[in-house]
Amino acid sequence: MKIPFVDLRAQHEELAEEINIAIKEIIDMSSFIGGDRVEAFERNFALFCGARHAIACASGTDALKLALMGVGVQTGEEVITVPNTFIATIEAITMIGAHPIFVDIDRQTYNLSPVNLSMFLEKECQRDSKGNSINFKTGRRVAALIPVHLYGLPSDMKPILALAEKYNLKVVEDACQAHGATYRDNGIDKKVGTFGQAGAFSFYPSKNLGAMGEGGAVTTDKDEMDRNMRIWRDHGQSQKYIHVSPNGWNGRLDAIQCSILGIKLKKLVEWNERRRRAANWYGDQLSKDPRIVLPVEPKGRKHVYHLYVVRIPNREKICQRLSSAGIGLGLHYPIPLHLQTAYDKMGWKAGDFPEAEAAASSVLSLPMFPHISEEQVDYVCSTLLTAIG
Repeated sequence: MKIPFVDLRAQHEELAEEINIAIKEIIDMSSFIGGDRVEAFERNFALFCGARHAIACASGTDALKLALMGVGVQTGEEVITVPNTFIATIEAITMIGAHPIFVDIDRQTYNLSPVNLSMFLEKECQRDSKGNSINFKTGRRVAALIPVHLYGLPSDMKPILALAEKYNLKVVEDACQAHGATYRDNGIDKKVGTFGQAGAFSFYPSKNLGAMGEGGAVTTDKDEMDRNMRIWRDHGQSQKYIHVSPNGWNGRLDAIQCSILGIKLKKLVEWNERRRRAANWYGDQLSKDPRIVLPVEPKGRKHVYHLYVVRIPNREKICQRLSSAGIGLGLHYPIPLHLQTAYDKMGWKAGDFPEAEAAASSVLSLPMFPHISEEQVDYVCSTLLTAIG
């Protein structure tokens, strides 16, 4: 049996007729940039998330950049995040001239550890006369933090938000892997992207809500942020040829992608539930071997399993055996960001963030997509259990 890591063909076949009609209509109208299709998707995605506004943009990276600019992070300031995430999280920080600061992750969830965040803010920062947090080592203001809802599991937002308020930090949620995931706040299940001042989403094709190309969006309840981000993503224009900001660029998302995303958005709740069902199938089988560490879903958090990630011993050997059996696999992420060559000059070294490093050396992403069958999951599980011995 051959099992892909992600099967986009099955997803698109389910919606092929509707998608083809939508694309033909746009071609017939020859209206590709902006317009009703973009505006409709923005309205519907905001409604889905429970946000006042959604701003469609060219990628998840642009979404993070827009969000950081929107909350007011300035050149030379610092932004806290985690070292086990896709590079776009800190690319967005450096793109606006700010500096990334890492805090280690929670061992079980792989997300930002509120305990480690608190320790950093209490022991490595001081407050100035205006209540701002200043990093002892660098003398820079710590302006914001980016909790990453990694693999589809929400970060522990209640203590994170409390620390952000205490230390005067803006919060940008990296929800690029967590479309539709929820966190219970005061008894209400709220979707990620609505807890901080802004939330950033990616619509890369393999995401839970994926375009047929690149795409992203920012969610916010702030009217001024919404206005500014719309201007920045469109060459700093308030209207055509009227440029009111020097900080703009071409960060638009086109009408074809928004039409496709709008069609897929209507299936997202169902597709997320299919992912959760597949996660249960995996759990039922793989819990037989205590050497396999399964994903967790803490009380009050709803995982949407963008990725199904386990920790295993002897990863290289097991990967070889699964690959030879026709099973597609992923490694997310084998080298944490503080050890990447791109950031050599930052001065980080092995041992600085031990939990992130331990995860990077042992996690394995198994096939996960809405249309995966129980038979396929059984084959992956039996092969893995045999390979692990």
